[in-house]
Amino acid sequence: MKLLLGATVALLLGALAVSWQGMNNGVKNASPDDIARLKKQVEELRQQQDTLDLQRKLQDLKASTPLTPTPAANAAEIEAVKAQLEQNKAALVKIEEEKAKRDKQLAIDEEGLIARTKLESTDKELGSARMIADALLIGRVKEYIEDAQFGGFITFEVLMKEQVQVGTVLAIRRNKTGMLGQFKVSEVTAEGAIANPLPGFGPIVPKVGDELIFPPQF
Repeated sequence: MKLLLGATVALLLGALAVSWQGMNNGVKNASPDDIARLKKQVEELRQQQDTLDLQRKLQDLKASTPLTPTPAANAAEIEAVKAQLEQNKAALVKIEEEKAKRDKQLAIDEEGLIARTKLESTDKELGSARMIADALLIGRVKEYIEDAQFGGFITFEVLMKEQVQVGTVLAIRRNKTGMLGQFKVSEVTAEGAIANPLPGFGPIVPKVGDELIFPPQF
C-alpha cells in the first residue's frame, strides 16, 4: 500500500509539474488564485513524498538492526554455559584420577625393577635367564636332521631376514629360560635357512618350534 501510495504521489507530482510548466509556457493569463492553489498542492504532495521516504528508511533500519535477546534466551545461554563448565570439571577430575593411577603403577613398576636388578646382581643365573628371555626372536626351528658326516643340522624359518646371513651365529632357546647350544648359518634361501651346530652343542636334540636368538653376552 505504501509503495502504491508513493507511486501515486510521484505521478501526481509529475502531472502537477507538467501542468505548472504548461501554465508557465502556455497559459499566460492564469489568475493568481489558480497559481497559488497549484503551488499549495505541489508543496503538500512533496511533503507526503518526504514522509513516505522517511518511513521507508525507518523500516529499513529496523530490518537491519538485530533483535534484542529476550530474558528467556539469556537464561538458556547461561544454563548452557554452566552445564559446559560442570562437564569440564568432571573431565578434569577424571583425568586427575587416571594420572594418579598411572603414577602409582609406575612407582610399583620402578620398585619391582629396582628389586629385580638387585636380585640379578647377586644371582648370576637369574640374570642370565632374564637376558635369554628378553633376547630378540630371529627364527624358529622347522626340522633337525641327523648327519653322521656333518654332525647334523637344522632348517629354520627366518623371521627377521635382515638379521640373518651366511656366518651368523644363533642360539636355540627353549621355554624362554635356557639355551641348548649355538648354530652357525651355512645357507640362506627364500624358503628359510640352514645352520650347523658349533662345538659344545649338548646332548639335547633341537625340535620343531625351538626359537633362535642372538646369543646374549653374559
